[in-house]
Amino acid sequence: MSGITKTPSPPYYAVIFSSVRTDGDHGYGAMAERMVELAAQQEGFLGVESAREDIGITVSYWASEEAIRNWKRNAEHLEAQRLGHKAWYSEFRVRVAKVERDYGI
Repeated sequence: MSGITKTPSPPYYAVIFSSVRTDGDHGYGAMAERMVELAAQQEGFLGVESAREDIGITVSYWASEEAIRNWKRNAEHLEAQRLGHKAWYSEFRVRVAKVERDYGI
């Protein structure tokens, strides 16, 4: 996915994943692509935006907190989380926020 996600009228939820990567790919690129593909198949998924420089920031948008919980428990996503802890990230933070206003051009 590319560009700015077209989200519905609020309220909806944003999961903000900020990370610092370790050196090397170690399968990260392929898994990141798979996670976007898999998330897009989940009920309640609204879209994703991502950028990376020194710090990577990925924001995924969800219709409900239940949809976020279901995504967090997805078996393939659990494996990606395990690998992230073990090999891909030296530091990360997950934040979940309710979007109450949304505007732009």
